[in-house]
Amino acid sequence: MADIPRAVNNGVLRRLPLIAILAVATIGAFTLRDYLSFETLRDNREALIAFRDANYAGTVFVFILVYIVLVAFSLPGATIATLTGGFLFATFPGALFNITGATIGATLIFLAAKWGLGERLAARMEASDGAVKRLKDGIDENQWSVLFLMRLVPAVPFFVANLIPALVGVPLGRFVITTFLGIIPGAVVYTSVGAGLGEVFERGESPDLGLIFEPHILMPILGLCVLAALPILMKLFRKKGL
Repeated sequence: MADIPRAVNNGVLRRLPLIAILAVATIGAFTLRDYLSFETLRDNREALIAFRDANYAGTVFVFILVYIVLVAFSLPGATIATLTGGFLFATFPGALFNITGATIGATLIFLAAKWGLGERLAARMEASDGAVKRLKDGIDENQWSVLFLMRLVPAVPFFVANLIPALVGVPLGRFVITTFLGIIPGAVVYTSVGAGLGEVFERGESPDLGLIFEPHILMPILGLCVLAALPILMKLFRKKGL
């Protein structure tokens, strides 16, 4: 009987990081949305530039740390952070800083979900029958392609793409690689928008965040999606004998 309270305590402890993330994300959604905005960046641009010029290395460190926190706790403002990376550091190395912060933050929430729920849930799905087992088997057979598609398709929320792999037992290394490489196209596009914010501020306008859906941007990304999906399609054709 003494093992029961210990097991309960271990279960609660394993879920604490995920619970903390969900709690902070909920609070942040209501309290930070007005602060992490384009207007805040516009109003504080001179102070940010002055701080960067006075301490470039420190600015890079603080920026990446803030980006990690935003992503790890699923707080609002990740898009503004990406624009800020371009505004402060240009398209390159700004894109590299953005990708690094996003990947580390995504990995932290992935680990929290995997440790708290993912391992047990994946084991239950593996031991189950029917549609649930077929779903997991389908993901397991095509993990690289599915993970890349989740990162490349603009319609998949970043938070969802961090949680689902943890809940179906994706290995950590595979998650990190596909996250880092898969977010490069979108990160470069938005970082380049941020790099041009100086002119946007001068004109008193707002940045065009719908740029990623422009044909000359969207079509290459969709092309990468097709390449990522190709192994899945080839396996499907082989099973049907085509």
